[in-house]
Amino acid sequence: MEERKASGSLTIMTEIVLPNDTNVFGNLMGGRLMYWMDIAAALAAQKHCNAPVVTASVDNISFENPIKLGNAVHIEAKVTRAFNTSMEIHLKVWGEDLTQQFKYKSNEAYYTFVALDPHRKPKVVPQLFPETEEEKKLFDGALRRRQLRLILGGKLKPKDATELKALFVKD
Repeated sequence: MEERKASGSLTIMTEIVLPNDTNVFGNLMGGRLMYWMDIAAALAAQKHCNAPVVTASVDNISFENPIKLGNAVHIEAKVTRAFNTSMEIHLKVWGEDLTQQFKYKSNEAYYTFVALDPHRKPKVVPQLFPETEEEKKLFDGALRRRQLRLILGGKLKPKDATELKALFVKD
């Protein structure tokens, strides 16, 4: 199976915050943003593997700045690394006050998706070839983030997390 470029998975999604999307403070509800982020991440993953995908995990999402009623929401999603059947997707989110022409960062997150075959079983995905410095940095950190996810999910023992252990234990 051939390698694919990270840039080939780039997905940019834009929404506008309407009254039904907000909380009592006039801010975009976090759950609505996470829903939109899940869609953008799924599109990026599907572009990479040309197969249906399902969400396997969502890393910590911290909201830096609220997105207000009437503002635009820009979500950029791109695959950072492909493993065997799973892919890590990095998302960046910005709000934009269209009347003031002011764009601001809202948050970042990592989602993990698994590709499925026609029988809804995990399917091997193409490997990822990072090109830019940012893509290489995200690619290099993806294995550590994956090991942390697996430890937190109870699927990997901390003593077996070789990439993480290398950060804390000197031989």
